Amino acid sequence: MPSTRDLRNSFNGGEVSRRLLGKTNLAKYQTGLETCLNFIPLPQGSAINRPGTLFVNVTRTPSRKARLIPFVFSTGQAFAIEMGVGYFRFHTLGGTLLDGSVPYQISSPYGEDDIFDIVISQSGDVITLTHPLYAVRELTRISNTHWTLTTVGFSSQTAAPTGVSAVATYATAGNPKTVTYKVTALNSRGYEESVGSAASGNATNDLTISGNYNTVTWSAVTGAAMYNVYKSAAGGYGYIGQTSSLSFVDDNILADMSHTLPISEDPFNGTDNYPSAVGYFEQRRFFGGTNNDPMNVWSTQSGSDYNMNYTIPSQDSDALRFKIKAYRSDVIRHIVPLQDLVILTAANEWRIAQAQNGALVPSTINPKPQGQNGASKVQPELIGNRMLYVAARGGHLLEMSYDWQNNGYISQDVSILATHLFDYLDVVDMAFASAPWKVLWCVSSNGQLLGCTYVPEQDVLAWHRHQTDGEVESCCVIPENNADVLYLIVKRIINGETKRYVEMLDLRNPATAADAFFVDSGLTYSGAATNVISGLEHLEGKTVAILGNGQVMTPKVVTGGQITLDDGVTVTKAQIGLPITADLKTLPLWFQDSTQGQSRIKNVNKVWAQILNSAPFYAGPDFDQLTPIKTQTLAAMATPGQWYSGLVELVVKADWNSTGQTAIRHTDPTPLEIVFIASEVAIGG
Repeated sequence: MPSTRDLRNSFNGGEVSRRLLGKTNLAKYQTGLETCLNFIPLPQGSAINRPGTLFVNVTRTPSRKARLIPFVFSTGQAFAIEMGVGYFRFHTLGGTLLDGSVPYQISSPYGEDDIFDIVISQSGDVITLTHPLYAVRELTRISNTHWTLTTVGFSSQTAAPTGVSAVATYATAGNPKTVTYKVTALNSRGYEESVGSAASGNATNDLTISGNYNTVTWSAVTGAAMYNVYKSAAGGYGYIGQTSSLSFVDDNILADMSHTLPISEDPFNGTDNYPSAVGYFEQRRFFGGTNNDPMNVWSTQSGSDYNMNYTIPSQDSDALRFKIKAYRSDVIRHIVPLQDLVILTAANEWRIAQAQNGALVPSTINPKPQGQNGASKVQPELIGNRMLYVAARGGHLLEMSYDWQNNGYISQDVSILATHLFDYLDVVDMAFASAPWKVLWCVSSNGQLLGCTYVPEQDVLAWHRHQTDGEVESCCVIPENNADVLYLIVKRIINGETKRYVEMLDLRNPATAADAFFVDSGLTYSGAATNVISGLEHLEGKTVAILGNGQVMTPKVVTGGQITLDDGVTVTKAQIGLPITADLKTLPLWFQDSTQGQSRIKNVNKVWAQILNSAPFYAGPDFDQLTPIKTQTLAAMATPGQWYSGLVELVVKADWNSTGQTAIRHTDPTPLEIVFIASEVAIGG
């Protein structure tokens, strides 16, 4: 009876679909897992059990849905904003922003059915929010305890001049004609131009005669640095000059009709004219997709967030407006700044190409289709020069990147190897964290949290599932403590009532064993030695796991908002929360030699695992035949100290089967990292 050795030296293929069990020729098969539940595969190849979540607060209205959106001004100024029915609240550094002793909040007009359809885009201290049923709004931070939500008006922020008049001066009357003048103001910040003055200056003169001229004057505009003067001609107003003073002399200057008076228009005025999408690109704020014009795109003038003035004929700095013509008319859902401006509709992906090495201006707008997948309403994530977005149909995740060979953008399905996590489900929210782990976090419509360890430059793409006693409904990532921190809204049933909690994923970097945090919706007690720990009202009636002074303790039921430890046991530090079960199971063994293929029965005689900074766990051929793994070193840890690192033998039950798999389960609130698994396998007939 032959025997052989098998080494699973990497798990960064993540959990894969059982539809791949016959695809043993795939490189991902050797690094993939059948089960990766509450484990995170790292790019280096090992798999760690995920940390727990810190309880931050109850949402303001726990019986109704809420959504988290990120506000990131800098790495030191960031908030997870709770957007609920009629309000915004703000969370940061594991706590809630307070106004005195109560959470600080502001009101909003959005309903429960609307909050997950809102598209956001941030610039500085301002978040723009769009929804086709609501006027465009800005959520602005004045200070940490002063936020405003205001409706946006789209016009020049520079006032037009007033008091415009014109006086004719002439030596010879000649053949006089009446000329009308209008003046605009340009501010000192980027020289944004106002609309033309409401009043005009009229002068009657024959400017063709030498020595005759008209003098135009006007009142000063606060903040203006320059003024443009326009003269009536050919049924319009053409540019004749610019000045920093409050007067201008026209001695028969020819009006430049290629530079005409700005035309003001607010396209988002009134019901069914509110945009669905917003984004920034090349110093312009873009909008798209109203109910009346679902495939139209508008932008502000270059360098402005509000000025949508344009001219006829157009100038390069004008606001942009165009309609994407497609065989299938749908609605614009997202406006994304990649190397080019990318527009995602419910049916297609579009690249708004510009002239080579040039800016996007009215004369260079050229929409080009890039695919026919379409996008859902979930906001895409930009990761380097790639975009990850949810397909409009089927619930799969797509990656868009530029392909020089095709001179355009291509999309590929990054969930194709783990279709069991996406088929007949939807992704309802997602966020990307760069540190300490590069993970795309996705909220599934079934309440699970999905993670994808995503390092494309190293060909690492590994899916993993995360479950808790409840349903995850929303997520966002903000930078805190030199890392990207995941915030969640989790729906839990507490004492028969529906509750929704804001929770924060721990960073899994404990200073000591007593600081390890591997419980969900958990809290930390730190203080005088005690046998009774209170303040746990949010887990009333739940059985909680306890890590006290670095030791695993007997689980307890929360009663009256508190727990009582075993008789005679006291702690000075404890992590208390819902228990987490982490499961990892290898794929069926496969060997290069076809005579030892999957169809032959096998018996795993011995299994070794290299672990790193880990506590005891369970192992076996499957999850129904598990054996506690406690080496002499692990079992000897009677006091808080360092976790064990090294090679341990997994004493597993003999089991002749056709798979030769290894299952690992971890249930204690302690760390576990599996670096590799090696097996000695007997091959039967």
